[in-house]
Amino acid sequence: MTKAALYDVIRKPIITEKATMASENGAVVFEVAIDSNKPQIKEAVEAVFGVKVKAVNTTITKGKAKRFRGQLGKRKDVKKAYVTLEEGNTIDVTSGL
Repeated sequence: MTKAALYDVIRKPIITEKATMASENGAVVFEVAIDSNKPQIKEAVEAVFGVKVKAVNTTITKGKAKRFRGQLGKRKDVKKAYVTLEEGNTIDVTSGL
């Protein structure tokens, strides 16, 4: 994959309380492209960050229906990837890419 394609798979890191708790167990959480699959996510994380990936778990959060200025709208669906790293590998998501 080209470098641009790798960054199309990995959108951004997710920094929440739950993601911070996961990082204590050697996992990092990313928002990824909705059509990406686990092997693509693994390849992208290994290429961009130079780490060894042990496992990738994904989840899709369905977008909520919300009102905006009286009009009914819908938030986008979001796919998250919980990337578990091999022992000794770390990714610091607080510093930029």
